[in-house]
Amino acid sequence: MDFLESEEQGLLRTSVYRIASKYGHEYYSREAHGGGKADALWKELAEAGFLGVNLPAEHGGAGLGIYELAIVCEELARAGTPFLLLIVSPAICGTILAKYGTSEQRAQFLPGLCSGSKKMAFAITEPDAGSNSHDIATRAKRDGRGYRLNGTKYFISGHDEAENVLVVANTGPAAEAGGRARLSLFVVPSNAPGLSASRIPVEIQSPEKQFTLFFDDVYVEEQRLIGEEGSGLKQVFTGLVPERITGSAMANGLGLYALEKAARYARERKVWAVPIGSHQGISHPLAKAKIEVELSRLMTSRAAWLYDQGLDAGESANMAKYAAAEAGLAALDQAIQTHGGNGLTTEFGLADLWGMARLLRTAPVSREMVLNYIAQHSLELPRSYGEKKPG
Repeated sequence: MDFLESEEQGLLRTSVYRIASKYGHEYYSREAHGGGKADALWKELAEAGFLGVNLPAEHGGAGLGIYELAIVCEELARAGTPFLLLIVSPAICGTILAKYGTSEQRAQFLPGLCSGSKKMAFAITEPDAGSNSHDIATRAKRDGRGYRLNGTKYFISGHDEAENVLVVANTGPAAEAGGRARLSLFVVPSNAPGLSASRIPVEIQSPEKQFTLFFDDVYVEEQRLIGEEGSGLKQVFTGLVPERITGSAMANGLGLYALEKAARYARERKVWAVPIGSHQGISHPLAKAKIEVELSRLMTSRAAWLYDQGLDAGESANMAKYAAAEAGLAALDQAIQTHGGNGLTTEFGLADLWGMARLLRTAPVSREMVLNYIAQHSLELPRSYGEKKPG
């Protein structure tokens, strides 16, 4: 792994930041508060070709990797304009479709994702399933040459902006306690008859809203089944590792955004005729936060590099997700503290990002589940949850 980014990667980084900073956090916040979608920024990024950098060139993408998509996510967040749907649409859905979709499915769905003209939501979470995908209760039953979907999905980002939603459903018998469900993936039109959505009020200032989706006998054509029926869990994890990596990049970007604002304020704000940054009570916590953000950026880069090399990136992606969520939130907290009362005002553009930064500690996978993963897979400790063998 080369720690120096290529000229192409460097150009991507500076170009994305230049576009995003032209709009800035004030624009992003205004759109989020007013119910807007930040469409102008999304459109300009799309026209520049930055929304499908990880997707196949044959369908209009740049044919690059998750590393490059992570750059886009980080630089957007560093400008104070993070997009959750950039993680969901190209990172999760696009990756799964590119690997498991038929040639017809790829031709149907990928060009829109590559160009940014279309968005796709992802629906796996359920009210009662939690982190255990085998508890998914949404059912897909055969009906002639298609399927009927029934169930509920929870905390689905950006459903109102997406033309389609990639749905994870159980196509086998209900799994017994500790058993394994036969999951399958379907691309369902967002306006399909029988599919309804209810917005979930959350304290997260973001253009993307959260929804509960209700599937009431929703008919899905057989050609919208992605991959082999019953093999959905393997397909899902193909998308969830990129989700962890790009989510980490977003958290890192938020940390950089907060630190850049805090450092500028600490250089300019004077008390007793000297900049407050000259006091170690201010400078040392910011320096510590900077170190932690840079460490998490290193792990995120490692995870992205491993994934793009076709190597096992599960451990690194989980570590990156844990480190970035903690570092990003700590950096934002310290930036707010550095600003004093100003840190809580709308004008200084920090406090309204707290909900987003805090979300990244819980999703796409909670820090507790990351610790479970590392304990079990990296340290080979006994399982703390799920099926346990007697004796």
